Amino acid sequence: MASYIPNTDEQKQKMCQVIGVDSVQDLFEDIPQKVRLGRELLLPDALSEMDLISHMKKISDKSVDLDELTCFLGAGAYDRYIPSAVGNLTSRQEFYTAYTPYQPEISQGTLQAIFEFQTMICELTGMDIANASMYDGATALAEAVSMACEQKRKKEVILAASIHPESKEVVKTYAKFKGITVKEVGYKNGQLDQEALTNLISDQTAAVLVQSPNFFGIIEDLAAISELAHSKKALAVASVDPISLTLLKSPGEQNVDIAVGEGQSLGNPISFGGPGFGFMATSKSLMRKLPGRIVGQTTDKEGKRAFVLTLQTREQHIRREKATSNICSNQALNALTATIYMTMLGKQGLKEVAMLSLNKAHYLYDQLIKTEKFKPVFTAPFFCEFAVSACSSINDLNAKLLEDGIIGGLDLSKEYSEIENGWLLAVTEKRTRQEIDSLVSKAVSYCD
Repeated sequence: MASYIPNTDEQKQKMCQVIGVDSVQDLFEDIPQKVRLGRELLLPDALSEMDLISHMKKISDKSVDLDELTCFLGAGAYDRYIPSAVGNLTSRQEFYTAYTPYQPEISQGTLQAIFEFQTMICELTGMDIANASMYDGATALAEAVSMACEQKRKKEVILAASIHPESKEVVKTYAKFKGITVKEVGYKNGQLDQEALTNLISDQTAAVLVQSPNFFGIIEDLAAISELAHSKKALAVASVDPISLTLLKSPGEQNVDIAVGEGQSLGNPISFGGPGFGFMATSKSLMRKLPGRIVGQTTDKEGKRAFVLTLQTREQHIRREKATSNICSNQALNALTATIYMTMLGKQGLKEVAMLSLNKAHYLYDQLIKTEKFKPVFTAPFFCEFAVSACSSINDLNAKLLEDGIIGGLDLSKEYSEIENGWLLAVTEKRTRQEIDSLVSKAVSYCD
């Protein structure tokens, strides 16, 4: 490590003299010899900047990205078009280097950006209030569990089997260390089995968790699920796709108590699976249970519009026993990206993105079914993602497609063993008719 610190040997010697040691190695004398490496690290010799750039480029050339491949894989991360202005604006150094707005008097720009983000999330979800961004959609759902159990003073939640498997695992991890019991309810034709939920829910249930569109891409009946939850005085928690909300009824309109979700599709690139950001919105009655922070609008002493951190329920700011969560370093740059993306597209643009995705997904679905080589797995309505039963092994099918520059869908049997040869495909506004037709023809040819 010392090689990367520009200190001369003379300076190092002087520092050692000041702190009373003979050499830098003396600083590590408490570490037993038997656990030390005992040799130099096996690293290559240093390169010049020119040679290093050339070396790294050769390595990067071995990889391919979505500029070269056509992607039909979704399952929580979506290849959507991002206007070039989004990256240019978020790269401005006042955004790119800003940390957290502890001092409102010098953080007005950051606070306003967060305030606008919260406002847009409220408009999309139909909820009263939203907090500053969460880590991701999975932890947002887990935080909603903690929030619901605290509000209802109960230690049981019911989780839909059709929720993203990774989100379910995060919820179960949170629950394990909070003493919360997680019960899972199955699905019927791809949607939450409401009859099974009726039999499972009880007065001990703090919340019912559902995703819509769910992991299979299917739209859930949030209003009916909310009614079932409320009948037992439980909260209804929905994980939602923000793009879909421009076409579907909002969680607020369907009496959902807490709406969460993953915001990657709002202008954030896939980037090997992250980072993304989570969002959370709720009703005014639950406001003080929200984790993280809320930015509010006010006026300064001169009557000018100003922004402040209105509510902070983190243990750093209030008594530990009163804190709702230790969620703190929110994904502010990713949330800013989403804010700029939504501002640029506007209501009509976002709706057009959703409509194109919907229509193109249904076109692909119809074309695959027409071939009779693929069968429907479910018949319930879907948004931009759907499952079909393929004619052969999904691994083999995807491998052959990749040779032709196409990223195929997800093998559902990895998470849902009961769905044999289940192929989960996602279609965004980026996919052209030519790309869709090419997928169909190549997939069919592999089946013959």
